Amino acid sequence: MDITKLLSIALGAILVNNFILSQFLGICPFMGVSKKMDTALGMGMAVIFVMGLASAVCWPINEFILVNPKLFPGEFNLGFMQTIVYILVIACLVQFVEMFLQKAMPALYSALGIYLPLITTNCAVLGVVLLNTQNHYNFIESVVYGVTGGIGFLLAIVLFASVRERLEFSECPKAFEGFPIALVTAGLIALAFMGFTGLKIW
Repeated sequence: MDITKLLSIALGAILVNNFILSQFLGICPFMGVSKKMDTALGMGMAVIFVMGLASAVCWPINEFILVNPKLFPGEFNLGFMQTIVYILVIACLVQFVEMFLQKAMPALYSALGIYLPLITTNCAVLGVVLLNTQNHYNFIESVVYGVTGGIGFLLAIVLFASVRERLEFSECPKAFEGFPIALVTAGLIALAFMGFTGLKIW
């Protein structure tokens, strides 16, 4: 196992190629659930769980079923079904998370509202499993990329929520009040994360 490669994948997912701030995936929950720190933290933890588990479940499905030459030789392999299968797997995982939160943490469940089932169509979650396939990661690399991609999501949404909480009590021009100043703030945080571009691990 190459620890350097795993570290490179982890730092890339968290900082350099952050799903929200660099690849602009998962913007809907990022903007919708970032008004309060507790809901942002809850959403981030849910995304980490779904991303990590989706990566762990989708890799063997892809390797041993969809593109298995023994089951489906030559032009009959089911590689073209990856996106549909991945969406079904993610939908099942989100249902599991939703049922768990509804029973164990009803306050957080009601605070997340419509944005919790939206994880099913969160392009960041689908993006991580498709990128695992595209980059030809093995099982461990896929899980590391999924979990650290979720950590990058958590970092971005918590940073943004902490700034938005302060914006509630700050004075800004009338035209920028509310959503416009949030967009400007998100852009500035994304610019700050661009400073990690070119980061290398020796």
